Amino acid sequence: MRKAFISPSKYVQGEKELNNLGYYIAQLGKKALIVGKEEDIDRVSDQLAYTEDKFEVEFVNADFQGEVTRGEITRLQKIFKENHCDCLVGLGGGKAIDTAKCVAEGKNVIIVPTIVAQDAPTSHLADIYHEDGSFDASAHFQDSPSVVLVDTAVIAKAPSRYLLAGMGDALATYFEARATRRSNSNVNAGQPNGIQDGIAQEAKGTNAAYALARLAYDMLLEHGQAAKLASDLNQVTPALEDIIETNVLLSGLGFESGGLAAVHAIYSGFSLLHEKSDALHGEIVSFGTICQLLMENAPKAEVEQVLAFQEAVGLPMTLSDIGFDDMTDEELEAVAEKAMNPKGSIQSMPFDVTVQAVKSAILTADRLGQAYKKG
Repeated sequence: MRKAFISPSKYVQGEKELNNLGYYIAQLGKKALIVGKEEDIDRVSDQLAYTEDKFEVEFVNADFQGEVTRGEITRLQKIFKENHCDCLVGLGGGKAIDTAKCVAEGKNVIIVPTIVAQDAPTSHLADIYHEDGSFDASAHFQDSPSVVLVDTAVIAKAPSRYLLAGMGDALATYFEARATRRSNSNVNAGQPNGIQDGIAQEAKGTNAAYALARLAYDMLLEHGQAAKLASDLNQVTPALEDIIETNVLLSGLGFESGGLAAVHAIYSGFSLLHEKSDALHGEIVSFGTICQLLMENAPKAEVEQVLAFQEAVGLPMTLSDIGFDDMTDEELEAVAEKAMNPKGSIQSMPFDVTVQAVKSAILTADRLGQAYKKG
């Protein structure tokens, strides 16, 4: 059996760690194209100036336009070449991070998340979108980022909603890895650019990835509520540090080398209705976790444990929580059909799934969440 595990070359997190960014740039060269929204760069401008001076490196601002489109990627690749840059820095949220990966084509890229709303920073994949904001395609690269650098003081100052969304994304990691393991399905870690050197890049998950996925769930239950309180106060505490690591590293390695299943397929379905809701990726994933558990007919105690955690920290539990309480029958059908993509992650479920099963899970999860809130 062929197995695969993929990870960044280095992961580092800590207070004021952004001051050391120049050190990692210097290992790759002297000049870095920095991809990030203006407001995110401005928020850490003092740290960027400090590290630029201390390590004698130079930043070239990409003037990132905010969306991961093919046109934007091409534009930034031109800037990279014209300025003779040595590496890329993706700074900010998921859009900036994915854009940097695409511009660099997976080589010499340093990821600096300023929020931890999802587990994408460590991965070797990126999502590309059309100009209208709809999903275009996923890109897989040969390598994961060279460095993932997380400044916990910066994360602590971000709105708590982003930390919560990251917890929602991490909440699904164990259950999707478990489903993938039960069905013996392939994982993302085995898919760098299709076929390399004549070897089909298909692989199963490792024991290490499964253990990390399980640890992510355990850490959420143990420290999630305390981390949310610390974030509300903009304070770095051991609990917040543990949940930052959970959202980024444990969940990131756990999903990519452990596998995705129904939860992210359902998220993909809801993406069809992106104009109706401003819900974040992890918020929709939180609701989708209950959907998958119901599809699995998971033990009552396990479902209630997840619901209790969601309620304790304030994660979405109903369609209303993610902005889809007025979904029509036609929209529900479209969401379920999109989730059933024959090449999508729902194929990793350890049993056959139908469009009707997805619809039933969504409606039942919504009603269950409503009932739980009422006590």
